[in-house]
Amino acid sequence: MAAAEQSRTAAEIATQPGCWRRAAKAVESGSAGALPRPGERVAVTGCGTSWFMAQSYAALREAAGQGETDAFAASEFPAGRAYDRVVAITRSGTTSEVLGLLAHLRGRVPTTALTADPATPVTEAADHTAVLDWADEESVVQTRFATTALALLRAGLERHGAPPAGVKPVEQAAVDAELAVVQPLPPAALEAEQWTFLGRGWTYGLALEAALKMREAAGAWTEAYPAMEYRHGPIAIARPGRAVWLLGSLPEGLSGDIARVGGTLLADSDCPATGDRALDPMADLIRAQRLAVALAEASGADPDRPRNLTRSVVLG
Repeated sequence: MAAAEQSRTAAEIATQPGCWRRAAKAVESGSAGALPRPGERVAVTGCGTSWFMAQSYAALREAAGQGETDAFAASEFPAGRAYDRVVAITRSGTTSEVLGLLAHLRGRVPTTALTADPATPVTEAADHTAVLDWADEESVVQTRFATTALALLRAGLERHGAPPAGVKPVEQAAVDAELAVVQPLPPAALEAEQWTFLGRGWTYGLALEAALKMREAAGAWTEAYPAMEYRHGPIAIARPGRAVWLLGSLPEGLSGDIARVGGTLLADSDCPATGDRALDPMADLIRAQRLAVALAEASGADPDRPRNLTRSVVLG
């Protein structure tokens, strides 16, 4: 595998701070398309990574008090429910389950699609489209498009009010992302044999995504859970040499429980340049993306072309 091929995903990961700022500017200028408005009952959908971003946004929007928001995998969408708007996230614009759902909803409920490619069927299937072509990727594994879509949706919330308590504005998240792309990764993360990612509220979707990146790029054994659920069974696999990576706030007593069974707790405090300042969880996801690439390359795998995966799932 050539050096250029090894570094493509890493190069895309490093562009995320600029992508997030561009997404925020698109919302500020009004060019981001028809995003949800306060008070609307909204469903957000996608597949794989896009579904996890949908979960994060749904939790953020409800926490911001802007309206009831659900998130579903496109294949499991409850089409009989009534919504004021459905938002679909699809990097390729060709994912079969998303296109099928949008066709079913056509004329019944307004739909907005977030995509990276304007020359794909989703632009015809959705009523409105926000094209994030500057965040598209060559790699099969999604990194910057996913977080840029979430940054756009976060900025859409900020346009109508302050972020939820404890959540930073997108511009501050981008500042943290600049640190996340350059700071050394924790040695304990690089040396672990197994990784479990935890999150609370909107960061649970990020935890799911971090674990998926590790599986996709590195073929690693990873799991993800809501942070408070970790002690209800999953902690059984913790032992020395296995890492628990927390995205977001730490539940009381959890660090002691992990230490008691010999696991290693990783958190944003392992990014030394932040000092006492908490790292935005979306920026912390960048560190997990970088870890996935580092582990893949260390094992001789190609993170740009992961085993058994293609850029889009198109069903025959």
